[in-house]
Amino acid sequence: MRSLRRWIVAIAAALGVAATLALGFWQWGRAQQKLDLHQAMTQRQRAPAVAQAELVGAGANIAPLLHRPVKLRGQWLAGHTVYLDNRQMNGKPGFYVVTPLRLADHPAVVLVQRGWLQRNFAQRDQLPTLGTPGGMVEIEGRLAPPPAKLYAFASEERGSIRQNLDIAAFRTETGLPLLQLSVQQTGAASEGLLREWPQVSSGADKNIGYAVQWWALAALIAILYVWFQHVVPFRKARSA
Repeated sequence: MRSLRRWIVAIAAALGVAATLALGFWQWGRAQQKLDLHQAMTQRQRAPAVAQAELVGAGANIAPLLHRPVKLRGQWLAGHTVYLDNRQMNGKPGFYVVTPLRLADHPAVVLVQRGWLQRNFAQRDQLPTLGTPGGMVEIEGRLAPPPAKLYAFASEERGSIRQNLDIAAFRTETGLPLLQLSVQQTGAASEGLLREWPQVSSGADKNIGYAVQWWALAALIAILYVWFQHVVPFRKARSA
């Protein structure tokens, strides 16, 4: 009976060590994947700027262009400006201002995240003062996915102040031929907008931390098994 119990404990310990080691290696692999993706994104950010013709010619195949710098020339469609609420910059809540830009010499329209504005907390439905130049403008920015979504109720959002902005829904709402990406405008503050965009991290630190925890648990299981199944019985046998 004692021999059977020792075998059961040994098998359970071996399975526990194997499982926790495997989970640790899985988390480590996820961390390496994120680091590789972050490195690729960083390399794209240092690549030459995407020309307007190249952006339009990419069509639906825009994924390889994401995170690269871009130079655009066009006209602001100020009447379709959207203020994305509950967005932070430098730890302060406010709006991300998003305005469509109709590209010069082409009917395509690009959503531009122009920058951040402080909101009026006393009158939350009051829009801040925003300067939008008329006529042709030239901007520099970084090709980016659509603005990150925050938690919101399922009802469709309308109006200038919104929590989120879905490009496909906004395309239907406005009738504009929007490209399936956005541009984060870069450069110094202007038109009342700050552009100190948060740097995107790889997120690998969390996975590395999980890997270390799983491996530590594997080591703990092994140590406890050796201690209680071998060291303690050996000491008892010697003292008997």
